[in-house]
Amino acid sequence: MIKIESKKNKFTYNVYHVTKAFYPKEDIVQTVDEKQEPLVKIHLPEGTCFSLAPEECVQTEDVQEEKRDVTKKVYQFLSKQTGQELAWGMLTGVRPTKLVMQKIEQGMTKEEIFDFLKEQYCVGDKKAQIAYEIACREKALLDQLDCKNGYSLYAGIPFCPSICSYCSFSSSPIAEWKDQVDCYLDAMIKELKATAKLMQGKTLDTVYIGGGTPTTLEADQLDRLLGTIRENFDLEHVLEFTVEAGRPDSITREKLEVIRKYPVTRISVNPQTMQQKTLDLVGRKHTVEDVEQIFNLARELGFDNINMDLIAGLPGEDAADMQDTLEKIEKLHPDSLTVHALAIKRAAKFGQEGRTMDPGTEITQMVEAAAASAERMGLVPYYLYRQKNIAGNFENVGYAEQDKAGVYNILIMEEKQAILACGAGASTKRVWNLPDGYHIERCENVKDIKQYIARIDEMIERKKALFEKD
Repeated sequence: MIKIESKKNKFTYNVYHVTKAFYPKEDIVQTVDEKQEPLVKIHLPEGTCFSLAPEECVQTEDVQEEKRDVTKKVYQFLSKQTGQELAWGMLTGVRPTKLVMQKIEQGMTKEEIFDFLKEQYCVGDKKAQIAYEIACREKALLDQLDCKNGYSLYAGIPFCPSICSYCSFSSSPIAEWKDQVDCYLDAMIKELKATAKLMQGKTLDTVYIGGGTPTTLEADQLDRLLGTIRENFDLEHVLEFTVEAGRPDSITREKLEVIRKYPVTRISVNPQTMQQKTLDLVGRKHTVEDVEQIFNLARELGFDNINMDLIAGLPGEDAADMQDTLEKIEKLHPDSLTVHALAIKRAAKFGQEGRTMDPGTEITQMVEAAAASAERMGLVPYYLYRQKNIAGNFENVGYAEQDKAGVYNILIMEEKQAILACGAGASTKRVWNLPDGYHIERCENVKDIKQYIARIDEMIERKKALFEKD
């Protein structure tokens, strides 16, 4: 066990996550004692104790600079103690490219950005390079949008065929809610119509139907949802319309034919792995053959922008398993590939079972093999984000053909445009572009499905209140 003692609560978040990145299998206990002299004390399992005195740190009124300096000194100590350097240094945030894009917009050169990342956050050259490349691609795509007068639309379907062991999203098994799905759709359609009215005169840039698994809806229900969006929103300027079909065991020819009736430009068919042993272990009720058949069916029906998701570091898998999965994916040749490094969260079944990531896993080889596979398919990295408790301190990267990048994914990461989100657990975001930077406010829909249905008018009023502000 590791014990962290902080003088101020403001140090706890960064110090915890940097320490956890070096010691992923260790339990960590934190306390805050304003009477103690050191800013931070860390007691490591091998008996080593680290103590950081106030005079060893920068003296500043800037809270962020103070936190960064404390975190950096903790990082440097742990790096020396373990003989390791973390791929992303002491960066604990989820959006490295957002930080890089800010520097690009401030007029920094590539070399200056690299120096900044290395000096301020101990980021290595390899990760600085990928962050810079992706930020440049994102900026080129975002420059096509009128972020000030435009917005994106999200509609969430909180149902799945079954709940995967690694999943922490707010979703429920469809079998338990069969008799409530139409009531849920009634509520969400009411919210969608109110949202369309609220955003009249604004330009809709992207639409994303996510979840959960949207294709757990029956074909007629999916038709009703997509029909409502087409009837109530002006889709003339939409650059991208995604339906995250997702789980192969939820997709049928009839549902794909319904989607094809509408101006949907992008879908997902997400295997996560092409190893049957792993699919069975994590609770996905489909086979490798199902993935291949559904993907080929989608191609047959004319879908020309299909994304596939993979997870590196699933329990029981090694680099050879990942290589086999990638070989199968390459034969299908999706238009985009999103590669996640497994993050075990407390809300997921794996987290509740107390599973942790084994630092001895072959996660590095898996991530590098995926990058090489994407390159062979002609896919380039276009967005990147990170999560807490992520395997090997790595990242999630989206690869795509030059004209098939997921615009909505970039908007989520870079937070430069309003996103109007409908459905249980959906989070609406309003963005103000002010002279001193971007200002963001959010309003959240309740996660509980029954509460969402019962309180839909309240959800609608929250949105109105947020967007009626000056």
